[in-house]
Amino acid sequence: MRIWFDLSNSPHINMFHDLIRELESEGHEVIITCRPLANTVDLLVQHKLEHTIVGEHYGKNIFRKIFGYPIRIWQLVSFLRNKNIDVAVSQSSFHSPMVARILRKPSIYTNDNEHALGNIPCFILASKILIPENLPMEKVVKKGGRISRILHYPGVKEGIYLWKKGLQIQDDRKQHPPDKKSIYVRPEPLTAQYYNAGVNFLDNVLESLKSSYNITILPRDKTQLAHYRQEKFAGINVPEKPLKFDEIARQCALFIGAGGSMTRELAILGIPTISVYQAELLEVDKFLLERKLMLHEPRLASSQLSDIMHELEGKEPDLQLLEKGRQSYQLFKEEIYKFKKQ
Repeated sequence: MRIWFDLSNSPHINMFHDLIRELESEGHEVIITCRPLANTVDLLVQHKLEHTIVGEHYGKNIFRKIFGYPIRIWQLVSFLRNKNIDVAVSQSSFHSPMVARILRKPSIYTNDNEHALGNIPCFILASKILIPENLPMEKVVKKGGRISRILHYPGVKEGIYLWKKGLQIQDDRKQHPPDKKSIYVRPEPLTAQYYNAGVNFLDNVLESLKSSYNITILPRDKTQLAHYRQEKFAGINVPEKPLKFDEIARQCALFIGAGGSMTRELAILGIPTISVYQAELLEVDKFLLERKLMLHEPRLASSQLSDIMHELEGKEPDLQLLEKGRQSYQLFKEEIYKFKKQ
């Protein structure tokens, strides 16, 4: 088979890396396209995944997004027209199902963010829609998805790619416990269309904590990199290139996330996690909060931190979610193979 993945944002690399490698090892050809958004290109290089940059990201402004959408559609169609793909696969790439339909090819689309407006054309056009078990089908149907094309997968999307390494990371953390003062912070997704909350709202907290804790900021782009390299944040580690996920997971005593995917990744691995996300919570986040896998403190104060760290200490990975991740991984692979030419 010839399978096209459009990896249009940073979390997509971790999600599909193992699946792509397995498909390639079984003799299939994988074509990867991406765009220069957040840490996407750096992570593809870090994971040594061959890729082609197609188009650009048009920022948060809704009018620029609308203007740029057909441009990247045309660019992708032009790039893929003679590639003779068998199926398109994507996680929240709003371009992939449309391009596949123009090329008269089937597409598999998955997303766990029910608030994203870009879902609408994808739900209408995708051949198969995969959503986590906690996201009601009705929310997809309301945005154009046909119930006959929708399939629930077990657990949450982060489990799909963490099931293999989750227990190993926990074993490593037990043998070599992280420094209790080691805090990693992921800022808010400031360019995302669905994000309509505060920007740089953690600044005062970080300034208060930097003399007592070893803080590492994980910036999403050059704007955040420049912001956190201001003099007032001196003493905080702000790496220019994205760190390897396994390194973060092994060294992190506490994770503070103002976004989604990375926050959920650390939470289901049993790593003490605080979500400070200020926009409307997704169903998947509510699901993890109900299971007490993380805390939600959108107005986090530095005075709370010591008590919160004590409360979260000793968390174990959710083995049920990791097992469901293994099941979902196999399900994704089976759905791809359903489009194999006879």
